[in-house]
Amino acid sequence: MSPVLSEQALTQAEDAPFSSRFAERFLSRSGISLKPAYYKLILAELPDVGFFEIHAENYLSKGGPARHYLPLIRQHYPMTIHGVGLSIGGEHPIDTQHLDRVARLVDEVEPEVFSEHLAWSSHDNAFLNDLLPVAYDEATLRRVCEHIDQIQARLKRQVLIENPSTYFEFNRSEMSEIAFLTEMSKRTGCGLLLDINNVEVSCFNHGQNPYHYMDAFPVRAVGQMHLAGHTTDSNLVVPLKIDSHDEPVSQDVWSLYQYTLALTGDCPTLIERDGNLPPMSILLEEANMANRIRESIPPLEIRREHVI
Repeated sequence: MSPVLSEQALTQAEDAPFSSRFAERFLSRSGISLKPAYYKLILAELPDVGFFEIHAENYLSKGGPARHYLPLIRQHYPMTIHGVGLSIGGEHPIDTQHLDRVARLVDEVEPEVFSEHLAWSSHDNAFLNDLLPVAYDEATLRRVCEHIDQIQARLKRQVLIENPSTYFEFNRSEMSEIAFLTEMSKRTGCGLLLDINNVEVSCFNHGQNPYHYMDAFPVRAVGQMHLAGHTTDSNLVVPLKIDSHDEPVSQDVWSLYQYTLALTGDCPTLIERDGNLPPMSILLEEANMANRIRESIPPLEIRREHVI
């Protein structure tokens, strides 16, 4: 349950910046993806949801419905911004014009969190509609860290980097994904966005145990979690799980999420949905499911005392 604010606290909140006014709501109540199909319903009903998350690249234009509705919804809810186009893992320098546009959006929205992917999506002048994996070697690590440093300096804030969903591994990799993420966070001071569905997808595709993956994850760096649905292809020889974001959260992911919270402690959580959009009430039900799981996890200090 969200805390009931006193009249004095409400007055102070109304005078505070967005990030301060909505901090408690963001931290305590799970959110859902903000999609154009839900704009009018959100403003008409003001549903009980913790926060909304937007993809930065959908809101960089100066006009259109997205730009019209964004500030209206922002008045009522905390928001997070999830970038999909900075190509942190790319071999070429960060596109500074694109970064400047993202920075202006961040300044306007004042999100609780800005996150991006450990992936690349551009090469020279080609822009790919996908988030492609990187090799886990020292050269890539240095390049990724340089890009993260540049982005954090421009945005004037810590960013969270999301663990990827992958379907193959590079022969040139010199370290595990866990080691890469740990060192990346250590060198740059960035946080991590832990996508539970990506862990389930990647571990299935590589024949790994997702619970063992979580046991080794640098949980102290986690600032937000994503939950999403996936699909399994019909290849009988090498079946793959696909990070499709167009299905409900699976029971495997719910179970892994509960296990992970026992390691991390409570964490802001998003229900991520990008395709085959259901009625918004379905996503709200999933957000409430996440809330119930979060509320069932004892405080981390108590669990540590119990373990000891």
